[in-house]
Amino acid sequence: MGFRLSKLYTRTGDKGQTGLADGSRLGKDHPRIEAMGSVDELNSQLGLLLIELAAEGLSELCQTMGPIQHRLFDLGGELAVPGYDIISAGDVAGLEELIDGFNGELAPLKNFILPGGSRCIALAHLARSVCRRAERRYLTLANQDPVNEQALIYLNRLSDLLFVAARTIARLQATPEVLWEPKPKPTL
Repeated sequence: MGFRLSKLYTRTGDKGQTGLADGSRLGKDHPRIEAMGSVDELNSQLGLLLIELAAEGLSELCQTMGPIQHRLFDLGGELAVPGYDIISAGDVAGLEELIDGFNGELAPLKNFILPGGSRCIALAHLARSVCRRAERRYLTLANQDPVNEQALIYLNRLSDLLFVAARTIARLQATPEVLWEPKPKPTL
């Protein structure tokens, strides 16, 4: 491994700018940096979910979803080097395969589901909601700069995967899903 950071603070961002891997500098509130930050946050949320899955003995699910962290880091790398694409249609197809596999073992969805039931289920839903935000931030960037369309699709599929993962966790833990109970309509 070549380059290592031996000093973590550089003071180059003290005035609200940060550097990209290509040497260019952007404001820390630029849509590209917002997208990078959201993908990084998603990766952290996924890491927390994976740790909890392992602690709960759901190691097979953990191993299945573990490689996604690496693809998210790749996606962050794409964002740090404008014009560099690494997320591919094959990565999207891999997520779709996982979604279909998990979903095939679940009962049909008949109601909206709320985050809860167990810590693992709630963490999967939290990662899903952070993924949706990352997708929105990526779309904001896409409206301004050219981006990898496959990465945008990847984020969209990943949020779907995290939803079916939450349902799969409930099935594996034999935990009832928390179903939405709409407020009754007022009687006149």
